[in-house]
Amino acid sequence: MLTAAQIDRTVAAALEEDAPWGDATSEALIPEAATATASLVAREEGVLAGGAVFAAAFRLTDPRIRVELAREDGAAFAPGDILATVTGPARSVLTAERVGLNFVQRMSGIATLTARYVAEVAHTKARVVDTRKTTPGLRAFEKHAVVCGGGHNHRYSLSDAVMAKDNHLGVLTAQGLSVTDALRQAKSRLPHTTHIEVEVDRIDQIEPVLAAGIGTIMLDNFTPDQLREGVALVAGRAIVEASGGVNLDTVRAIAETGVDVVSVGALTHGARAVDLGLDLHVAL
Repeated sequence: MLTAAQIDRTVAAALEEDAPWGDATSEALIPEAATATASLVAREEGVLAGGAVFAAAFRLTDPRIRVELAREDGAAFAPGDILATVTGPARSVLTAERVGLNFVQRMSGIATLTARYVAEVAHTKARVVDTRKTTPGLRAFEKHAVVCGGGHNHRYSLSDAVMAKDNHLGVLTAQGLSVTDALRQAKSRLPHTTHIEVEVDRIDQIEPVLAAGIGTIMLDNFTPDQLREGVALVAGRAIVEASGGVNLDTVRAIAETGVDVVSVGALTHGARAVDLGLDLHVAL
């Protein structure tokens, strides 16, 4: 999902945003011939994501900078661990520092939070998945970070699958059709390869949706008891996804109801950046 071309395009835009006419401070204070060696150091424990993105910030600033990654994406780290080393012209290293850190701290924060959710449900069959609640323009970066944390991706975009929520069903049934007939008509207009998911918020909606041959049914804001009832009613006829009200205090109980998937918007919109620092030594 996160391609080299996408990394370069997005990181280049971030570098232009941060230093549109150059780095006035480094150019004024740092001798042109000075070199720097820097270490990316963890200040707290976490899970790494965005190593290639961190490296791209320096490479795109100055191809003379060399970045050596000491850990791969998905690796756990502890305070004091060195995650990467950076060597090259000091001015350029300082210019790229903040952009590189912003990406790797944010992405590692998502991976770290995802890993906590995954650990809570490891004894169940449930997958922890993300949502489309991502930072505009950074979806591929944030969804990559979810995978680094052991989670899975939901659909990437609106183009990837049909996902009918209450507003969509309201429009369909306004034509006077039942939910089942409306969904069957919609299916008849789609390629056979298109996956369809339908959201319900009441137990009595489940059977009419299943009767249309839907692949995934989302039980939205159901209590654990209602989720167990819904799983029993579906009885393997569709993938069962739970959503709504999911946090670190509730995800275990939700997963233990037997659902196949638990979607968590907080993985991307609620993650805190991990504290990573760039310890730098300049040689004049």
